[in-house]
Amino acid sequence: MPAVIIDGGAIARKIRARAAQSALALAARGERPCLAVILVGNDPASLSYVGAKEKALAQAGMLSVDARLPEGSSEASVLAAIERFNGDDKVHGILVQLPLPAGLSEGRVIAAISPEKDVDGFCPVSVGNATFGRPSFLPCTPSGVMEILREIGAVVSGAHAVVVGRSCIVGRPMAMMLGARGADATVTMCHSGTRDLARHTLQADILVAAAGRPGLITADMIKPGAVVIDVGVNRVADPSRESGYRLVGDVDFEGALERASHITPVPGGVGPMTIAMLLENVAKAARERAEKKEGKQ
Repeated sequence: MPAVIIDGGAIARKIRARAAQSALALAARGERPCLAVILVGNDPASLSYVGAKEKALAQAGMLSVDARLPEGSSEASVLAAIERFNGDDKVHGILVQLPLPAGLSEGRVIAAISPEKDVDGFCPVSVGNATFGRPSFLPCTPSGVMEILREIGAVVSGAHAVVVGRSCIVGRPMAMMLGARGADATVTMCHSGTRDLARHTLQADILVAAAGRPGLITADMIKPGAVVIDVGVNRVADPSRESGYRLVGDVDFEGALERASHITPVPGGVGPMTIAMLLENVAKAARERAEKKEGKQ
C-alpha cells in the first residue's frame, strides 16, 4: 500500500491561523507582534524568502520592518542594525537572512541578537537553553517537523529516529528535539562521514533526511512502514521546465512511496512549516513582552 503523502501546506495553514488569532489577541493588549528582518546583498533566493516571510506576517496581522544592506556591507554595519532592533521596544523578533555574503561571520552576527528576540532560535543562549530543557525559542524547521509528527499521530516515544544531516539549522536541533524529554525517541545522527549509511537508515522508525543531497536516500534504505520526513530542497536540471530546473528532496520520492507509511513531498511538505513556525515564535515573543510589561504594572 503506497505511503500517505503528508500535506505540509494544510498543517501550516492551521498553525498560521493559530498565530493570527494570537496576534489579534495581543494587538488588543497593545502589543502587535513585529519582526525585524536584516538582509545583506541581493541574492535572489534570499530576496524571495524575505518577501514570503513578510507577506505571511502581514496575512497574520503582524508587522514587519527591515534593514536591507548592500552587498559589500561591513560586519560592523550588520551588527549596528541588530543593535538598533535589539533596543527597539516595538520589535519583538529579529531575523538575519542566511546565508550571509562571504567575509561576514554568521557566528558573530547571530550571537549579537538578543535572546528574547531570537525567533530563529540560532543564538548560543537559545541553543544552550534548549539543550538544558529551559524555555527558549526553537529553530523553525525542526519545530515544524515535530508539528508534522504530532499531526499525523506518529509514535515518537520509544521510536528509533535517524537524522541524516548535522547542520546547526536543521540536523543538530532536530536530533535534540526528537531525543528531548517528552519526545523520548532514541536518536542516531548520520552525516557525510557515516560509514554504511543504509545500515543506520534501515533501523529508522522515523527517518529525517536533511543532508542537502538529491536522491541520497533510496527506497532500499528505508525500513518498511517508516515515517519519512524529507527536509532537503535541491535544484536539479530539468530542460522540460521553463525555469530549467525542478525541486527535489534528499529522498527518492517515488521509490519511497512503496516502502514508507507516511512521507513528505518536496515541495509542499516541510517547507510551508518553516514560515508557520516563525509566525508562532514571533507571537510568542510578543506575548512574553506583554506579560513582562503587565507584570511591572
